[in-house]
Amino acid sequence: MKKLISGILIFTLLFLLPCSALALEDDSVSAPSAVLMETTTGKVIFEKNSHERRPCASITKVMTLLLVFEAIDGGRLSLDDTITASEHAASMGGSDIWLEPGEEMSADDMIKATVVASANDAAVALAEKISGSEDAFVAQMNARAEELGMDDTQFKNCNGLDEEGHLTSAYDVALMSRELMKHEQIFDYTSIWLDNLRGGETQIVNTNKLLKTYSGITGLKTGTTDDAGCCMAASAQRDGVNMLSVVLGCASGKERFADAAALLDYGFANYSVKELKAPEDVPSGLPVKDGMAKSVAVQCEVNGGVLIDKGSGTEITSEITVSDELEAPVEKGQCVGKLTFTAADETLEFDITAAETVEKASFGLIFAEAISALLRL
Repeated sequence: MKKLISGILIFTLLFLLPCSALALEDDSVSAPSAVLMETTTGKVIFEKNSHERRPCASITKVMTLLLVFEAIDGGRLSLDDTITASEHAASMGGSDIWLEPGEEMSADDMIKATVVASANDAAVALAEKISGSEDAFVAQMNARAEELGMDDTQFKNCNGLDEEGHLTSAYDVALMSRELMKHEQIFDYTSIWLDNLRGGETQIVNTNKLLKTYSGITGLKTGTTDDAGCCMAASAQRDGVNMLSVVLGCASGKERFADAAALLDYGFANYSVKELKAPEDVPSGLPVKDGMAKSVAVQCEVNGGVLIDKGSGTEITSEITVSDELEAPVEKGQCVGKLTFTAADETLEFDITAAETVEKASFGLIFAEAISALLRL
């Protein structure tokens, strides 16, 4: 009897005690290729064939939209700009808003059509507005992909229509999606379920069905073609945690949404993000030897967070490394020390910098300072 009670107690304790997140198995996700990323930290939580090169259909438009919003931020495009559809843009097949050659529409409506209705013709019209031609824009897409470290990617067009050699990977989709999400204006569009164009003549419905079914969903993009299958990059936020799931090559739309939601569920259930803050013992100033001032004010800008497995009991520690005394001259912005955070096997480092300039003491400077002080009397 005692052994039975003891066994029950042990089982109960094991059940109640925190434990680290159970691993998500590959076969629990039907998609042949998938990634789950926490986008604040950029940490990949789950991956399945994440670098397998595959077509991604209209998820291609994530890169198109990234360049669009970078053009807006750079003053090269305004939402009020009028865009005229070329014959090439109007000739696109698949999902579109049936642009006619010469038809005019605002950049705002073209973006809305690209995001909500996944319009291939609108995506090309935006590309031509920014770069002059789709080919020139695609060259920019590939250059930006290289900058982001998207080593598995080669774009052949700006909308994702099937084309030989137009390939990416789930990991690369996560990279470009995370970059797009830094432009928070994108969520003004990805959150739209139903809207109209052409003064109410054309109704558009979002292709992301998770907007109606998943708590915290914020976007991001779906895609479907014969070669790519059903694909999705799904973003969601709960309690300050931002998750992104990418699934490529699903057999059906139903499997796509189920896989994307299951990955997001796993992320939110098992992980949190601890925001980093500078500890109180970061010095406000440091002594300076042979300077026009005896000390210099210092500062440390801390941003970002650490991804924490909820059941791991991980603690975040910090260490400050600074010199006992600085040698003049000291330049404003000069690194004078380091603040290091450690959590489990992860280390994040931030510079401690001089907040002002301290010149090296010299007879001329000291004399000039003395005269200035006398004149102020």
